[in-house]
Amino acid sequence: MNQATLLPEVLDALSDPVILVDGRKVVTFGNAAAKEAWPSLVKGTPLSFTLRAPDLIDAIERVLAGLAPIVRGTMTERLPVERLFDFQVVNLLSASAASPRTAPAIVLVFRDLTEAKRLEAMRVDFVANASHELRTPLASLLGFIETLQGPARNDPQAQSRFLDIMRAQGRRMARLIDDLLSLSRVEMSEHKRPVDSVDFCLVIRQVADTLRPVAEERHVSIQLDLPDQPILVSGDRDELMRIAENLIENAIKYGQSGQRVDLMLTTATTGSGRCDEAHFTVRDYGPGISAEHLPRLTERFYRVDASASRETGGTGLGLAIVKHIINRHRGRLAIESEPGTGSVFQVFLPLVETESSPG
Repeated sequence: MNQATLLPEVLDALSDPVILVDGRKVVTFGNAAAKEAWPSLVKGTPLSFTLRAPDLIDAIERVLAGLAPIVRGTMTERLPVERLFDFQVVNLLSASAASPRTAPAIVLVFRDLTEAKRLEAMRVDFVANASHELRTPLASLLGFIETLQGPARNDPQAQSRFLDIMRAQGRRMARLIDDLLSLSRVEMSEHKRPVDSVDFCLVIRQVADTLRPVAEERHVSIQLDLPDQPILVSGDRDELMRIAENLIENAIKYGQSGQRVDLMLTTATTGSGRCDEAHFTVRDYGPGISAEHLPRLTERFYRVDASASRETGGTGLGLAIVKHIINRHRGRLAIESEPGTGSVFQVFLPLVETESSPG
């Protein structure tokens, strides 16, 4: 096999898009990654039919004109979705080469920066949101401290009232810091799947018992529909308790008007011929959530109603933590809700792999 025959196979093995064009800017080759990135890319058609990027075309013309052997730049696509690419345009022919204009003359190498840009934007938003969430209670604390040191120095009633507010704000900051640390720990270990065998049924029952006083205080009843036998999943016990705690507590707080929360645990077959997945369902009968909010509920600091969330002590990180824990356990999270009908949160986790799975 000669080098010319081997070249397409080598280029197809690359994960970055690579396109060859001739002196007329007509496509002579596109590797597999390029065809995946731009399905409309067709050999024998002008590159501009697929990529309408002025900076890229200008770079190609500069290289073809011999103004530079290599030109680098970036291009942004708006449709069908916004994507950012870093590109490199390289001259394949020497200045003295007497090749026809239909021979490959330019190689275009692309690197998709879309995900990196998205992650950077998420990082910036995360820092800004965390700073904002901490700044508000901190400013409140400083204000009350100044008041206690000044006008309220000799006012016992004001001192008592302000100290209660300061304690609540301090607890709010402590919860936020705890959630930030929890989210960081989960993300750092997300690539390591837990292998311990944990009775998920017992975890749910214990969390429900712990949160029952909170529910009773809000006049909400917790209804359990759990099997009598253990439901063993491969997981981390503390993290599974965090999943149950966050979802049940949210249902109590935000579904309070429905006065009831249903918890159900079942097992199901996913195609292997035996029960190999645990289904944990948390249902409330509260006001529900509009469809436009559902895809963003697991984003950090995203709130449907920010003021209501803060009033109930929410940090905006609970569902983000749940999502990352479930990802670490190689499970899935599904959310269903409609205004006026309440909300349903479903967690799907793999059962312990044994010859005869429980359930």
